[in-house]
Amino acid sequence: MKNILQISISLIVLSFLTLFSFETYSQSKIQVALILDTSNSMDGLIEQAKTELWSVVNELATAEKAGNTPILEIALYEYGNDGLQKENGYIRKVLDLTSDLDIISEKLFSLKTNGGYEYCGHVIHKATNDLQWSKSNNDLKIIFIAGNEEFTQGSYDYITSCKSAITKGIIINTIFCGNKDEGINTKWKHGADLADGKYLNIDQNKVVAYIESPFDTEITNLSNQLNSTYIAYGSFGSKNMERQEAQDNNAGAVSRTASVNRAVSKSSKVYNNSSWDLVDAVDDGSVKLSEIQDDELPPEMKKMTSKEREAYISKMKTDRKAIQDKINMLNKKRIAYVAKVNKSNAQENTLGTAMVNAVQQQAKKMNFTFKK
Repeated sequence: MKNILQISISLIVLSFLTLFSFETYSQSKIQVALILDTSNSMDGLIEQAKTELWSVVNELATAEKAGNTPILEIALYEYGNDGLQKENGYIRKVLDLTSDLDIISEKLFSLKTNGGYEYCGHVIHKATNDLQWSKSNNDLKIIFIAGNEEFTQGSYDYITSCKSAITKGIIINTIFCGNKDEGINTKWKHGADLADGKYLNIDQNKVVAYIESPFDTEITNLSNQLNSTYIAYGSFGSKNMERQEAQDNNAGAVSRTASVNRAVSKSSKVYNNSSWDLVDAVDDGSVKLSEIQDDELPPEMKKMTSKEREAYISKMKTDRKAIQDKINMLNKKRIAYVAKVNKSNAQENTLGTAMVNAVQQQAKKMNFTFKK
């Protein structure tokens, strides 16, 4: 009887330790649903989102929890657009929660504005219930909703929607595009207060400033070199490689700031393309090179022996790491240079700044830390 009791206690302790270990050391997530008003007056907001996507990613890429870099997932919704279906509340889920940053960029750059009705309560309800939110209390789950009309519009009560979100551990940050007091009077602040979030107001028409540094050209050139270290595999490998280059071009077209920041993002841990790149896939263990079929390989690898394939992937990984290290080294110099030029160090009143400040404050409350 005594032995049975001791075994039972040991099993309980082991189960507890296993659970504790999993909760403590499993990789955490930061999940962000970005809801953008795409009515006629929001061209500036969409432009800020395109310009600042990669600077937001870079700030969040410095997050750590329990010594690990968390998985960053972003979803995208648009609302208030006459081009969307009326029966769906002029709302569209553009993208489910994903860690594929190139797809996020592609979808963001596809957004077009058109006048419409802005139903905040309805779109918050959809984002709360339609996305695959983590069930772990260790993960940070946030909705950002940005717009400039009354928060109270539509048949879905915003109070019910916001309260429903926070019961699932989803924080709601509201970003009013306009005067702070007007946003308060039109209930944007109340919506944030109901879901433990922050109320923020921005100037959506402000053009994000670019301070040129002596390192920018080399950083963007290295970003182009980085693409040559990717090995497309599988049915959609080539298409995704084309997407990578297209998003380089999109960033370059919108601003030099976006182009430089994208290069830095491509050198961070959160930029992982294991779904189509063989280097990332082998590195994170999602693919075993010995098990991959020849028809899934790019032409240059099909005639290689097993050892030659391993050596080829190893070389691409080494080359990539060297380029990424150089980008990160140059970026440190760039940051120091910009800080010296921009002596006021004043933060801009834009979408990206509002998002970063809110996420960092809310993440720190959940024991995430951010590297300087």
